[in-house]
Amino acid sequence: MKSIVSNFSHKNHKRLAVLVAAAFVVSAVSYAGCSAASSSAAAEAATDSISSARNTPAVYAAKTVGPAVVGITNKAVARDWFDNPIETEGVGSGVIFKSDGYIVTNNHVINGAKELIVSLSDGRSLKGKVVGADEVTDLAVVKIDAKDLPTATFADSDQIVVGEPAIAIGNPMGLEFRGSVTSGVVSALNRTLDNSDSRVKLLQTDAAINPGNSGGALVNADGEVIGINSVKLAANGVEGMGFAIPSNTVQSVIKELMDKGYVARPYLGVSVFDPETAARYGYSLAIDKGVYVFKLVLGGPSDKAGLQRGDIILKADGDEVNSIGDLRAKVSAHKVGDTITLTIDRNNHERTVDVTLEEMPQDKK
Repeated sequence: MKSIVSNFSHKNHKRLAVLVAAAFVVSAVSYAGCSAASSSAAAEAATDSISSARNTPAVYAAKTVGPAVVGITNKAVARDWFDNPIETEGVGSGVIFKSDGYIVTNNHVINGAKELIVSLSDGRSLKGKVVGADEVTDLAVVKIDAKDLPTATFADSDQIVVGEPAIAIGNPMGLEFRGSVTSGVVSALNRTLDNSDSRVKLLQTDAAINPGNSGGALVNADGEVIGINSVKLAANGVEGMGFAIPSNTVQSVIKELMDKGYVARPYLGVSVFDPETAARYGYSLAIDKGVYVFKLVLGGPSDKAGLQRGDIILKADGDEVNSIGDLRAKVSAHKVGDTITLTIDRNNHERTVDVTLEEMPQDKK
């Protein structure tokens, strides 16, 4: 059986374990802080002096992007079976994209955090604050109070080709392995993982990605970030199937997160069933094609356009929609304020309806 897993290193700690681990981490960070500057200078000198044969894309990526990759520790409180509070701690990665302390990471890295600690490549550890997060794309922006930080440059992910080098930089298994570099190739483009309601197009790579790599950088041979590492495919006998969110998607999402704190998405304001989904909920849906409207948002876009419960949506913008995924893909291709043309079957009569898409309401927290 295959499973899709995030690359977020997560641990539960009892009080004694937390104290011991904390003492170890503090000593490790202190050591790194003392040696970071000299190590960086030594690395710079070393890469300048090595032969062209040794100065590989991985070496260049590590030198160029490595300093902009950070560790993110998520300190949260969970509940055990007896409803007792338990302190939990998870470690992921992030990439600095603005020198005044803005970092992109995965939503699941920061989700539920009581406190965020960002560990920089120079040995400093600073508190982080969530600017905005998006569950659909699994992206988030974190801000730290710092200036003149090293930053990464994003590539145009539409120009990526299968087979080109791909270098992953992050913190597999936690901060003790911070800044680890693994290399491979871009294995495929536009992969879709049906692990949730979202269908985000991802890059596939065979560069080793492990727990703790979440939110880290996937880099090309030019030292540019082509994606943010997110998940891997785990199954017996399966190796080298990691996935990253393409850089163009990342740039679009972080712009909205910084502007609004969330991503504005268009919605129809309907709940629909296809035969497969209906069966999952114990219903039998006797339709050969299309999706069945079983609920409308009062005053929502579809309600305003005249759709009714029991309508069957056959097409969107002239293309057949035979599953919930088909309809979502057509809607997500639009922007808020666009008009989408639906072909519907109502009582065995076809008609077309123009629906003006509105912004999807945000969940109140």
